[in-house]
Amino acid sequence: MKSSKLWGLHSVQAALHHTPNKINKVWIDRQRQDKRLAQLLDELAGLGIEPEKADRKKLDRLSEGNNHQGVVAEVELPAELSESELKTAVESLAATPLFLVLDNVQDPHNLGACLRSADATGVHGVIITRDNAVGITPTVCKVASGAAETVPVYQVTNLSRTLRWLKERGIWVAGAAGDGSQSPYQTDLTVPLVLVIGAEGKGMRRLTREHCDLLLSLPMQGQVESLNLSVATGVLLYEILRQRSVSPA
Repeated sequence: MKSSKLWGLHSVQAALHHTPNKINKVWIDRQRQDKRLAQLLDELAGLGIEPEKADRKKLDRLSEGNNHQGVVAEVELPAELSESELKTAVESLAATPLFLVLDNVQDPHNLGACLRSADATGVHGVIITRDNAVGITPTVCKVASGAAETVPVYQVTNLSRTLRWLKERGIWVAGAAGDGSQSPYQTDLTVPLVLVIGAEGKGMRRLTREHCDLLLSLPMQGQVESLNLSVATGVLLYEILRQRSVSPA
């Protein structure tokens, strides 16, 4: 199990709420005395965690110069799950499948934001590539605000093979592409679905795109050509959620 540091009140509180058993140690600013830190101290005491008081220099060093807000924690990071665990999860699903694939996404802020949207919209798991992609890091956990602990992340070595396997199970593969021919607002997204999002500035790789059953494109009314991938992911996931939440006539 890999461990790392988290910093900032929001990140540490998210770890306390979701995975308190994975917190190894907490350091707090010995000079800071305010309501938010006092609340955090109460939560730590309730869990039997005794924080170590430290000066700002030590906290700066532990957080690698980031804005720690007077608190740093050493935690066990969530582990990426395997391809075999993905297959087990798919085959045991009772609900209509919804998975998010991130094809060679390398920015931890984007992965964290996508995990947060995935949690909010009921995605059953996020699939990432092993090579040329970011995994679960402290930055990912901080941006995800707890979603890295609640949304399973599956790491696969051969995305084409994984997509082919998913399609054999009756799951449609929809890719997001600027030149896509279908609008998500006129497409039935209530079917078993995998949503594929390509890498920053590059989009999906050729082989990934070839495995897509349909290519979705968001309408753009302004001057910019595309949205940030995590923003586009949120928009598309919420359209899927909207469609699946509408009661049948």
